[in-house]
Amino acid sequence: MTGFEITGASAADMALIRDWADEEGWNPGDSDRFAFAVADPEGFLIGRLDGEPVASISAVRYGAGFGFIGFYIARPAFRSQGYGIRLWNAGMDRLDGRLIGLDGVVEQQDNYRKSGFRSAWNNVRHEGVPQGGDGPAEGVELVDAATLPFGQLAAYDRLFFPAPRDAFLSAWTSLPGRTALAAVRDGRIEGLGVIRPCSGASRIGPLYASTPGVAAGLLRRLAEHAPGGLVSVDVPDANPGAVELFTGLGLVPTFEAARMYTGPAPEVDLPGIYGVTSLELG
Repeated sequence: MTGFEITGASAADMALIRDWADEEGWNPGDSDRFAFAVADPEGFLIGRLDGEPVASISAVRYGAGFGFIGFYIARPAFRSQGYGIRLWNAGMDRLDGRLIGLDGVVEQQDNYRKSGFRSAWNNVRHEGVPQGGDGPAEGVELVDAATLPFGQLAAYDRLFFPAPRDAFLSAWTSLPGRTALAAVRDGRIEGLGVIRPCSGASRIGPLYASTPGVAAGLLRRLAEHAPGGLVSVDVPDANPGAVELFTGLGLVPTFEAARMYTGPAPEVDLPGIYGVTSLELG
């Protein structure tokens, strides 16, 4: 492997990795990389062969004990030549000693199992233009999430994610072109949703809610900010109520990835997760 080196990703590399993910059919958000960079500035690795970028991986550290793998891509012309596994090993080394999660595409899941990952549930992307459905229950107001104290938003996010990620969450909910809405009842947050532009259907994530009605209300309001109302949501099948809701609203499954961990799945409020934040960073 003369001429192959692994370095941290530059801003230009981050844009390139986003394009690679788009070519893989993953439909990443147009501006996701700006939030990703603040989550862990050193967590994105690029492999170069004689100076040419040929492979990537993200290995993002959260808190003291959790990490997440994503963007594991080798360019088609450079697959099965050992470059990808070099990136994989570098990413895993960076997260050594932590519980590690990832969202594995179907064709890679057996390889992840060989590295000690076990499936916890599937995140199934549901896509379409929401049809029908009731709004939130009486007394629930949908407000711009930016109008709430950020500490309240961060504490709410911690119900659904196993580690603090305040810098990421701040960027994720406030980047230009995005809409972040919170469902509030008597000053208490009962739901949160963010929609972001993509090459294809606009992606919604996270989508947290205390009830299916709150989730449906957020989904319908967020879809108003999508071209043609076309949205996609990565729905954990461990929450059957979420799957039933989106099916009833006319969204159809288009893509699937297994949420996998190197140890026991962290304890989070799964019944409240109607859409995961990101398949790349959890």
